[in-house]
Amino acid sequence: MPLKDVDPAEFRQLCGHFATGVVVITALAADGTPAGMTANSFASVSLTPPLISVNVDHANDMNAILRQSKSFAINVLTISQEAISRRFALNMPRRFDGVGYRIEEPGLVFLDGCLATMACLSQGSFEAGDHTIFVGRVVGGNAAQGRPLMYYRGGYVTVGLP
Repeated sequence: MPLKDVDPAEFRQLCGHFATGVVVITALAADGTPAGMTANSFASVSLTPPLISVNVDHANDMNAILRQSKSFAINVLTISQEAISRRFALNMPRRFDGVGYRIEEPGLVFLDGCLATMACLSQGSFEAGDHTIFVGRVVGGNAAQGRPLMYYRGGYVTVGLP
């Protein structure tokens, strides 16, 4: 295979062959309002200490919010939360209208009915092309029974889990 630059459309297609879970990253904006965005760029980074990472486009409003926030939450979506995923994927105001959530100290926003939630303290960020990689230390969490919402090749899919 000859080595060459890969254009963005080809790169998106290649990465789309990697099936991922879907999360909503949430935090409080500087004015105290809840903010969130859908992401499939969530990853565990370290077990000791427990670290995760998420990648956020520079153009997304969550980029500035996460830069100023000392904490954020990861909400792992269930198969029944596809509409929530679609809602938080849009760059629109009032994403939380009609969505159940709660705010806990220190400024953590948790969505109702998720497969898992993680409370994270911000540990830093790194610039990587047109995105920022945010690292969080997991300081708490909850898990429930259910089936995960999955994303593959540009669409939501179901996996055959028991």
